[in-house]
Amino acid sequence: MSANKRLQGLFLLTYILTCTLLMSSCIKDPTLPVVNTGEAVQVTINSAEVGGIIIDDGGAEITARGFCWSKASTPSINDEMIPAGIGTGEFSSTIEGLEPNTRYYLRSFAENKVGIAYGNEVTFLTGIAPPVVTTAQISGIGADTAICGGTITYDGGTAIEAMGICWSKEPMPDINDPHTTEVPGTGNFTSTLLNLEQATVYYVRAYASNGSWTVYGEEFSFRTKLSDADGNLYNTVLIGSQLWMTENLRTTKLNDNTAIPEIQDNAQWVSLTTPEYCWYDNNINFKSTYGALYNWYTVNTGKLCPTGWRVPTDTDFSVLETTLGMAASQAEVWGFRGTDHGLKMKNTIGWDENGNGTNSSGFTALPGGYRYGLDGMFVLQTTITYWWTASEHDADRGWYRRLDSSSDQVYRASTSKKGGKYVRCVKN
Repeated sequence: MSANKRLQGLFLLTYILTCTLLMSSCIKDPTLPVVNTGEAVQVTINSAEVGGIIIDDGGAEITARGFCWSKASTPSINDEMIPAGIGTGEFSSTIEGLEPNTRYYLRSFAENKVGIAYGNEVTFLTGIAPPVVTTAQISGIGADTAICGGTITYDGGTAIEAMGICWSKEPMPDINDPHTTEVPGTGNFTSTLLNLEQATVYYVRAYASNGSWTVYGEEFSFRTKLSDADGNLYNTVLIGSQLWMTENLRTTKLNDNTAIPEIQDNAQWVSLTTPEYCWYDNNINFKSTYGALYNWYTVNTGKLCPTGWRVPTDTDFSVLETTLGMAASQAEVWGFRGTDHGLKMKNTIGWDENGNGTNSSGFTALPGGYRYGLDGMFVLQTTITYWWTASEHDADRGWYRRLDSSSDQVYRASTSKKGGKYVRCVKN
């Protein structure tokens, strides 16, 4: 090979080596990536949508990216975090399981072979959750008052601002209806409902408000009691279209506050044709169980029952019986009528000789005997009961209804107005 060619080869080799060295010196070492954190959006009480973007991969592949968050500033992947894939460009995630009404600090992150880089820090506040409240059972039911309450087991992440009980004659009461206002807080509370109407069904719910939410507990219903001139309270029941007392009347006054004479002496009892009452066997201890026995002349005053109520007529009782399934053709018959209609009216306990009923009507009839109109004697306390009607049969007799231990039927007849019988009132 000539000297000239050897020089040319040496020059080419030197040129290649020089270029290679120059090119190698131009390649930069990789650096940390550059990432930006976007604002949180669609923030709820326990979640948020978050986004980020890889601005620069640092000259190396992005092998991990995502978000980290904390209640404290400068969160890192050692705190709560969620991955969001690999590579460059935009990325997003939904973070969940957050606490209501809580401020969080958020940063995006990206990782390449050099290490982990964090984006700018943003903050967001989760929403306020609804409180949790339950309604207590109703107690202390009176003629115009009742007691209810509730329990607030969770405030939603912020202070309770209002709570109490709301009520209405219609289902689903809310704070636009009458309601109590208790001292705000959590835990148990009790409310007294006032200015209720007698013998009326009410619906109640506890409520709680934390400023962002007003929520309600379970709905319960109750019926207020009926009060007489003495202040005695009675339960009532709706049977068909009629509202009846479920207990026998026990007032010692007419509804204009006129006292009714209590007559204990047998001879005096049978001689009078004016209003009178007594307790069975002249024993006031029977008052709460059986009520009072009245002669028909007391019924005839038209003032025996509480205002707005009346002693039922013979027709009123017939309506009750046909509502319970008795044939209309039997309702006007004298004597025992129907089939099991007395059974439907009798209480499930209290009757002798296996005479208890099913009380499917809610009428809750008990025995209690009666006072005989001919001699004033008390008889058949645990096996029979009578109720006066307001209907007169003739000058000496009034219509009544009777139940017996020995029969599932209902007895209809008339008898001396001097007899002592019980009274059930029906709403006008």
